[in-house]
Amino acid sequence: MFRLVLARMGGAVPTVFIIVAAAFFLLRLAPGGPFDAERALDPEIAQNLRRIYRLDLPLAQQFWLYLESLARGDLGPSLHWRDFSVNELFAKALPISAELGAEAMLVAVIVGAGLGVAGSARQSGFGAHLVDGVALFGLVLPAFVVAPMLQLWFGLTLRALPVGGWNDGAWKNQVLPVFTLALPQIAIVARLMQAGLNDVLAMPHIRTLRAFGLPAWHIQAHALRAAVLPALSYLGLAAANVLTGSVVVETIFGIPGMGRYFVDGALGRDYTLVMGTVVVIAVLVIFFNLMVDLAYAWLDPRVRDE
Repeated sequence: MFRLVLARMGGAVPTVFIIVAAAFFLLRLAPGGPFDAERALDPEIAQNLRRIYRLDLPLAQQFWLYLESLARGDLGPSLHWRDFSVNELFAKALPISAELGAEAMLVAVIVGAGLGVAGSARQSGFGAHLVDGVALFGLVLPAFVVAPMLQLWFGLTLRALPVGGWNDGAWKNQVLPVFTLALPQIAIVARLMQAGLNDVLAMPHIRTLRAFGLPAWHIQAHALRAAVLPALSYLGLAAANVLTGSVVVETIFGIPGMGRYFVDGALGRDYTLVMGTVVVIAVLVIFFNLMVDLAYAWLDPRVRDE
């Protein structure tokens, strides 16, 4: 297990470096700059601003200085929110995004696994059709369609939930964005659990258990450990989808998380804010995938032995 952790961490370092390098140079090579959207500045003032933020240096030198700052944990000053550093902005935004993402993942795992088990228990009945319907609904409708529909129905028509805002994390303000983030993941987890259980229940050792007269719930529980592996493998990708999906959801619902700062930074050509978002999301995705690999190795001894 320790060798597995070292191997995954060894592969994570060049992955993060490639992501950082690609994002850095693509941002710098794109037309426009962080000060172009403002009113025309005096050339001397514009030059001083570029010198203060080291934008007048060659790209290779800028990249090296950014790597040095990144190694110290410093994501740099924000070029759009000039009274704050990127670290200060993320200190407030990251916990909000993490809370939304964790709640969405928890809802997706619990509801998706429950639907998958129910659909497998009734393969030709209502349960299977319910899983298929939820999966189709969750996969076809994107977040930018689901979110306004929920706002219109629950916020404006029923007046049961607020249509936006954070309100210090009040539960009413979290219901709609969490459901919007969780819906596509619920669909995928449900389908994976249902397919995994159907495959395991068709194996010879399960037929042997049935021949011994064991009750159906006992056989289902026995098959669950093997059936959960496909869904578990997906959780790393699901976490990445939730993190990237929060960009749309937080913008629509007006939540001051990392996704909203990313949109503001991209519109304002805030190089350091966009780079900081890319770095944090990349590190989190790699960490989540490492946790999934460890959980997979713990459940499947064959992976651990390899």
